[in-house]
Amino acid sequence: MEIFFTILIMTLVVSLSGVATRMLPFQIPLPLMQIAIGALLAWPHFGLHVDFNPELFLVLFIPPLLFADGWKTPTHEFLNHGREIIGLALVLVLVTVVGIGFLIYFMVPGIPLIPAFALAAVLSPTDAVALSGIVGEGRIPKKIMGILQGEALMNDASGLVSLKMAVAVAVGTMVFTVGGATVEFFKVAIGGLLAGIAVSWLYGKSLRLMSRWSGDEPATQILLLLLLPFASYLIAEHIGVSGILAAVAAGMTITRSGVLRSAPLAMRLRANSVWAMLEFVFNGMVFLMLGLQLPGILKTSVAAANADPNVELWMLFVDVGLIYFALIGVRFLWLWTMKRISLRFMKKRPLEFGSYTTRELCIASFAGVRGAITLAGVLSIPLLLGDGTPFPARYELIFLSAGVILFSLFAGVIMLPILLRNVEVPDKSMARQEERIARAATAEVAIVAIEKMEERLHADVNENIDDQLLKEVSSRVIGNLRRRADGRNDVESSELEENLERRFRLAALRSERAELYHLRATQKISNETLMKLLHDLDLLEALLVEQQ
Repeated sequence: MEIFFTILIMTLVVSLSGVATRMLPFQIPLPLMQIAIGALLAWPHFGLHVDFNPELFLVLFIPPLLFADGWKTPTHEFLNHGREIIGLALVLVLVTVVGIGFLIYFMVPGIPLIPAFALAAVLSPTDAVALSGIVGEGRIPKKIMGILQGEALMNDASGLVSLKMAVAVAVGTMVFTVGGATVEFFKVAIGGLLAGIAVSWLYGKSLRLMSRWSGDEPATQILLLLLLPFASYLIAEHIGVSGILAAVAAGMTITRSGVLRSAPLAMRLRANSVWAMLEFVFNGMVFLMLGLQLPGILKTSVAAANADPNVELWMLFVDVGLIYFALIGVRFLWLWTMKRISLRFMKKRPLEFGSYTTRELCIASFAGVRGAITLAGVLSIPLLLGDGTPFPARYELIFLSAGVILFSLFAGVIMLPILLRNVEVPDKSMARQEERIARAATAEVAIVAIEKMEERLHADVNENIDDQLLKEVSSRVIGNLRRRADGRNDVESSELEENLERRFRLAALRSERAELYHLRATQKISNETLMKLLHDLDLLEALLVEQQ
């Protein structure tokens, strides 16, 4: 029962954290609010304690979140930015592991070289979810945010693979060689991508079979979709490849394959709602768990520091700041280097970094905040080495990584709004213009389809439809489409007309809904009829509201 109550409390806290941020007289990002509430709940006065199992954490939270990010990532844009993403998610991670690893080794007493590399590996992945929570959607220019999201998708895998290699060398189960590490890395990465694609392909086949056997019943199909990221992750990990990359590949493949596009309408509507809810809950749980661990990490680190004469607690706090600024410095220098390489050697096909200003380089640098993967990775470091002795400086590694996570979040909260001030982000007028063009183009195609259907119905003797009725209905529908298609010539008039029509339709829908409840209250219709008609009205209202 204790576990059940803990889950209920955490779910309640996550659901109310958004309300708490709006109640405060000052603005605080949602991730920081959730971390603060978690730390408050874990304080001895409240005593909410959650045993953190890093392996369970990775399996439960990370696959669905990465799957959802992959699902929302446009494959075309991801491939267009492939060189930039590889430069950040692969090369920068390796530079960070080596450079920051040696820095930690020389700067922090008591941390040997291999554990220092392990700490640098867990600090290398960035967190796009935390970044969005700090600055909000649409605040960072798209040419920067698209690359940052792609980097965050891929560098989790490279960082965790580097961590596993460092831990394997430390415990004595692996002898490090550059060639062996390179082969192992590409085997794990490519294998993970192929595993995710294969599992998504099998899901697509099973979804078509389930649609054929179960009709339009969406419950089973949505459950299969919810299991897909976990299946991709677990199968990939079982065969020894990257489960994280498998979850990412599954999310991107499910969009590219068109499986959901051909799925029943009810399944698509409910799946989007379910995933939106799960994303909110899981993201909140991740940061809440980080907050819940902070008092325990601080207590353990204080006790261990007091027991170790080579370590002073105040120096650990200083080291947190130094390591964070070193991470920012390495990131900025690498981005600047890629910009110079692009301008000098890639004039025909320059990198996106070639057009970055110094301010945009700084934005991309401070946007590399750390989050859930860093915490889960460092807590997955084993307690003991292969010979049974304690893992060297494990408490220092945990304290420093947790400190860098918090420092990066606070630094992002302070620096990013300053750097983004007066930065021009494409306004919504461009999106509205694209929408108008798309609506006009689709209206033209729809008019042709209706005219062909009218001819087919007129020629079909089995339809038995009055010609006048057929002409009246098709003319009315074509008239509505024609006004939309011609809206390019008189944009303001077209928008006013569509807005008025939408408002009249919404007023009619709401009155229909009230009348349905009245009919049910007077027992003129059954509850089953009420629910069916309400569902139809909800679908129509969702469509009208979406068009606003």
